[in-house]
Amino acid sequence: MLLKRSLLILCALSVTACDRLSEVGKAPEFTPITGGYEHSAMVSNSFPEMAEQRPGVQRASLWSGDRQSLLGDRRASRRGDIMTVVIEINDQAEISNSTDRSRSGSEAMAIPQFLGLPQLIDRQLPGDATLGNGVNASGSSSSSGDGSVRRNEKLTLRVAATVVDVLPNGVARIEGSQEVRVNFEVRELLVSGFVRPEDISRQNEITYDKIASARISYGGRGQISDMQQPRYGQQVADILLPF
Repeated sequence: MLLKRSLLILCALSVTACDRLSEVGKAPEFTPITGGYEHSAMVSNSFPEMAEQRPGVQRASLWSGDRQSLLGDRRASRRGDIMTVVIEINDQAEISNSTDRSRSGSEAMAIPQFLGLPQLIDRQLPGDATLGNGVNASGSSSSSGDGSVRRNEKLTLRVAATVVDVLPNGVARIEGSQEVRVNFEVRELLVSGFVRPEDISRQNEITYDKIASARISYGGRGQISDMQQPRYGQQVADILLPF
């Protein structure tokens, strides 16, 4: 029975290790932005669609509202349009938890007198044994724990993103990437998410905090990044070794 349980535990550990082995040498993947509740809400027709100007209808203005005119709205709104994403992250978080728990108890039972029977029994007991203190038990337990988290992140970047899809309610799905190579190191910036047209400024810019399901990745790849990562053998050993 013990051998069977041990084999089951080893099989479970092997399956978990195999799942993690597929991540050796790879960066953590983002959660897909499609298929979730936010994407389903945007695809549905619960929001009013953007009103379109009918052809042949003249506006009550001396200036044309076309995108190419002087006062036209040139913000990104159609598939293939480009906008600027402004990323200014300055987050700070500090969490501290402390717990303390203790418990104590004691039990005692004695039979000094009971119709003279304890005295008779004491004569038959070996050594100094007696029923005067029949049972005496005590116990105590205590536990304490402390935990703290401190985080400080600051990031200021700008990247051009392209409208890759426009949902029925007018919300645009954007994706943008930027790569800069210095010697043998590539700095890579990726951004994607959903944007409302009214959140885009007149300068055709949008801040990251107005992007729904935002996925922002900033990192690098090259010789320096390779030197900062543990070797594949060490990563495999960290996954497989139980201690």
